[in-house]
Amino acid sequence: MVLAAGMGSRLRPLTTATPKPLVPVGDRAVLAHVLDRLATAGVTRTVVNAHHGAAAMAAFVAGRRGCVLSHEPDLLGTAGGVAHAALALGAGPVLVWNADILAGLDVEALVDAHAAVSAREATLVVQRHDRGRGTVGLDDAGRVVRLRSERFGPASREASGGDFVGVHVISERLRRSLPGRGCLVGDVYIPALKRGARLDAYPCDEPFFDVGSLERYHEANLAWLACRGFASWVGDGALVASSVTLDRSLVGDGASVSGSGALARCVVWPGAEVEAPLADAVVIPGAVVRVAHAKGSAPP
Repeated sequence: MVLAAGMGSRLRPLTTATPKPLVPVGDRAVLAHVLDRLATAGVTRTVVNAHHGAAAMAAFVAGRRGCVLSHEPDLLGTAGGVAHAALALGAGPVLVWNADILAGLDVEALVDAHAAVSAREATLVVQRHDRGRGTVGLDDAGRVVRLRSERFGPASREASGGDFVGVHVISERLRRSLPGRGCLVGDVYIPALKRGARLDAYPCDEPFFDVGSLERYHEANLAWLACRGFASWVGDGALVASSVTLDRSLVGDGASVSGSGALARCVVWPGAEVEAPLADAVVIPGAVVRVAHAKGSAPP
């Protein structure tokens, strides 16, 4: 299941007219990247939930084989979203992937790892850090002993820390206890850990991006360029004036770039128009949104 029903508030104004899962990263929507990775791993049935921009989401999902939409007229939260889609998902454990997460993850290995221990209630994909760092704490065996600010057992049990990537597998047993409205972490995982349930971590050493913020969305696009060895990228039907120099920029299908000088580290959406020179911005139809990176940092 791909959780895609959020409002995308941190990405406004990009998400004012476009649902967050449909914002482009490179040559495709974020949701397309996620669904393509799942399909490559052999997943043949995927449920995508939607609330904000449900009509656009339904049209997108309709073109994807083996993919169905679970519409939520009211937001139900991550746990409620999975519970609401129970019929479409069918029986058994469920792989859950946040739609705003881009990760180079071996999906088949994750599913196999979860299935290897029948006592696991859930398996969370975690990027490991030093002990005490991040939102998750793990013992020597990779079991979750800290989640958010809650600890389960003596603090000495924690051997390493980590960040939850937003991809996880939920057992069939735990699915049966999901509330009709609520959060998987706060309303399901933390209470389960308190009662002694086993939640394990699956390590993810690959870079991942949470494109829920403007800065991380911008970084994800530049990383898409870098991992393909592209200096810049221009989509089908896009027009770039001969007086413009592209520097680590993406120009979407049917977009146009006029003016003179450099277009540096910019993401120009399909159909948008922009004038150079310009740097560190996301250009959507009708607006230029500047990207302010933290002091001392630079995009990849």
